Amino acid sequence: MNLSFTNEQFYGVFRDYNTSMWPAQWLLVAMALAAVVAALRPRPWSGVAESAILGVLWAWIALAYHLVFFARISPPAYVFATLSMVGAAAFIWQGVIRRRLSFQWVPGLKAWAGAALIVFALVVYPVWSAYAGHPYPATPTFGLPCPTTIFTIGLLCFAVTPTPRSPLIVPLLWCLVGAQAAFLLGVQPDFGLIPAGLVGTGLLATASQTHRKVKS
Repeated sequence: MNLSFTNEQFYGVFRDYNTSMWPAQWLLVAMALAAVVAALRPRPWSGVAESAILGVLWAWIALAYHLVFFARISPPAYVFATLSMVGAAAFIWQGVIRRRLSFQWVPGLKAWAGAALIVFALVVYPVWSAYAGHPYPATPTFGLPCPTTIFTIGLLCFAVTPTPRSPLIVPLLWCLVGAQAAFLLGVQPDFGLIPAGLVGTGLLATASQTHRKVKS
């Protein structure tokens, strides 16, 4: 695949974003941690709050990253921004308006897979980036597409069934798009999108089966 930008330009976008947006990165991490705590200690309003947080994260990707920064070097950023806004709308519609999303820690393989993805997104990803030669600020921080995608699928592992399928679509599509950066641009932590995509595919299959059972 031919890219319209160089590696230097690509990592330069992260540097410009992180420099300009600091300390918003810490707020985004705090929101993510709040969503995890809400899943571990659910309340009647937890599903709405967690869905709203995920919606804000995906809207942030669209507006604060793709449109403001990535579009400077890559015209497809406008398509990615639209896709991310669709993802944000799915969480707002299904989780906030229709209240069809709730999250709770239920011990089991799915929950532990979700926990592993969340730890990867928030802890392993930035450490691996620095180890791979891309320390802050020239690195994808949480709130940018790839680590946020991994976190999103991890949190959706805590979703209580039956779950709607639409919130999974955009994160799974981004697993396909973002994983290419691991190979083409040397963003080694983005290899985490591969297991995240496999887990997300399993969640999608389970969700569809659940809805068929409900209808029957």
